[in-house]
Amino acid sequence: MNRPDDILFKLFTLNKKMIPYNDMIDKILQTFLDKLESDGILSEEELEILTLDYLQNNPDQKDNPGIRSDYRNMLIEYYFINSHPEEDVENYINLARKHEKIKVLARAVTRENKSSKEIKKYLDDFCRIPAGDVYLPLNETKEIRVKLIDRFISNQLPYIGIAKDHINVRDIGKLTDNFYGASSKTGRVGGKAAGIILAHKILKPSLGEIDEELEKYVTTPESWFFNSEMFSDFVDYNNLHYFHSQKYKNQSDLRRDFEIIDKTIMEAELPPNQKKMIKGFLEKIGDDSPLILRSSTLLEDNMGYSFSGKYDSIFISNQGKIKDRVDEFIWAFKKVHISTFALDPIIYRQDHDLLDFDERMNVLVQKVVGQKVGKYFFPAAAGVAFSYNGYRWNPKIKKEEGLLRLVYGLGTRAVDRVGNDYPRMISLSHPTLRPEITAPQIRKYSQKSVDVINLETKELETVPFIDLLDSAENSELPELFNAISVNKEGHLAPPMFKSDKFDPSDACITFDNLINKTPFIRIMKKILTKLEDGYHRPVDVEFAWHGDKLYILQCRPLNIKKTSESITVPKNIPSNRTLFTNRKCITSEIIKNIGKIVYVDPKAYNQLETYQDKVEIGRAVHSINQALAGERFALFGPGRWGSSDISLGVKVGYNDINKTLILGEIAFEQSGSTPEVSFGTHFFNDLVEANIISIALFPDREDTIFNEEFFLKSPNILRDIVPHYSSLENVIHIIDVKEATGGNLLHVYQDDEHQQGIGYFAP
Repeated sequence: MNRPDDILFKLFTLNKKMIPYNDMIDKILQTFLDKLESDGILSEEELEILTLDYLQNNPDQKDNPGIRSDYRNMLIEYYFINSHPEEDVENYINLARKHEKIKVLARAVTRENKSSKEIKKYLDDFCRIPAGDVYLPLNETKEIRVKLIDRFISNQLPYIGIAKDHINVRDIGKLTDNFYGASSKTGRVGGKAAGIILAHKILKPSLGEIDEELEKYVTTPESWFFNSEMFSDFVDYNNLHYFHSQKYKNQSDLRRDFEIIDKTIMEAELPPNQKKMIKGFLEKIGDDSPLILRSSTLLEDNMGYSFSGKYDSIFISNQGKIKDRVDEFIWAFKKVHISTFALDPIIYRQDHDLLDFDERMNVLVQKVVGQKVGKYFFPAAAGVAFSYNGYRWNPKIKKEEGLLRLVYGLGTRAVDRVGNDYPRMISLSHPTLRPEITAPQIRKYSQKSVDVINLETKELETVPFIDLLDSAENSELPELFNAISVNKEGHLAPPMFKSDKFDPSDACITFDNLINKTPFIRIMKKILTKLEDGYHRPVDVEFAWHGDKLYILQCRPLNIKKTSESITVPKNIPSNRTLFTNRKCITSEIIKNIGKIVYVDPKAYNQLETYQDKVEIGRAVHSINQALAGERFALFGPGRWGSSDISLGVKVGYNDINKTLILGEIAFEQSGSTPEVSFGTHFFNDLVEANIISIALFPDREDTIFNEEFFLKSPNILRDIVPHYSSLENVIHIIDVKEATGGNLLHVYQDDEHQQGIGYFAP
């Protein structure tokens, strides 16, 4: 039982804590009473009875309204301090303050004439109140969450519908502390930044259940958000408003004008206030790490269309004198904005009926994850993860448990179709089960080159892995122990100890120790499961792993084709009616009634002598793609379509192949241009969103059919379709299927469940 002096001291302490908020004492006491009532300690009725009892026992004070109120308030205080610990006093004082500040914030966010700067002030007022352990009820804050998300993060309804359950008011308050740009205007962070923010809060919620393992290992890079209004002010300052109609021009004009726009923007000056802001920003964050300036438009990474790789993201060294750092930042900032005027994203928007949307570019600035190794900077590992595995190379693999594409160094090699190089493909249901079996196969299909930032040249560079091993002490290379396996007498094995010595020529990147000796796989499974549950659909996550931390770099819905019905591939098709069969399928699909076939002969392509000759093939494919836009056609060609190495495949972009139904990649053994599994690359995402089926064909495999004679000897109508490219008839063949087969059409079946497919001719 409390002694009287204890009670007096508690009452004194309570009143002392309430004095700073004297103008809202009644609201604080009402908050105390609400808590007492919800705990079944004291109700409004009981309080009234106790107050009346006191007044009846003290008739001389009965008619004094001040005494009645004071006694009532004292009872509330007395019951509260005797039934709750001391920390609850501050919690519930602050709860009353939150109620008041949230009302002010609610009024601000619902008024259209309030600027972001004004709303930020009210938001900061709320966030300055200690969070404590007692929170406002969700029904009181959800509408405000929605308004704030719409104002500062994304106006896309599918995103808001998910984010409102994970991103709270304080989260947005912290986020806006890192905003740069025209604060008097509305500026959202854009889709890419929005995806990272949402993923982080799903994995590490401010409120609710906390996963200790994710708290320990998962994080995001330091990030800042430069809003789209900066570019609007730049356009106003330089009187460049004519750029806004660019998207409605035809393709030839877009292609021609892009170089002019690039030159104009690069030569134009930023307003002085923007230069000053950038200088202050760079001085504040320091030069301890390179930066990446990433595109983050309003439409990027949305439900249904991802804009994978459509806009530019630029690495900068962030080294040297402040003037040099500012100039480098402004150069990259402009380059990101210029990419909105490029042909590929405009055609992509056109194809998805998004051209009329007022697309705006925000720039997400992040510190690059990694460490300095000599003159280079890069992380231990990076890549892209999928909660749904669309590439089953073994029937044991469970699609729903996900897939990783993992590389050593910067993750650019995991998402782009690079040269003759390969990421490590990891099925999360069976992490040690590789597509390759023997040591020579593993070495052949292992990563050979590493993307790094050269801090001296201030360029993104690709460095042979063996050169990294030769030029640095093994201890300097990040997590080399986890990355490599070493060839010993024809067998590959990861090192047993970090001090193990080896010949660099015997090493190859396998990540076996990362998979087997760290929590990496377990954490990745947990991340993908939680994000898929949060998004209510499969997700695509870009990440980096460095210093025992997993950094979320991007998160978006994964656009995949799921076939509800099983597909039965036709059997016993006569060989004279079979165009091809294949044993590697990454989707289940039926494509019927294909009337035209475009065939870029891999052997003839490989014999082209100059780089320019091969570039010309890509241009011809572009023209064919436009000419056949209204027809059902399939496109087949050498190796890797869209590869950065033109010797391995035809140089094309999205707008060069977006009208085809099928994109076939053909690998003859003598050419060496093995089709990489493109699942998970930006290129593959484009195919999925455009409903284009990717097929890999290996003509030299004994268990497959490839009717090369049909491709080469059928009548070639190239000169009828694109007369100005008739000189390329020995490389490019366009076949009218009905004419070549006596009235039949091409039908293609792909079954990824049983890894078999066929293309055959039938009515």
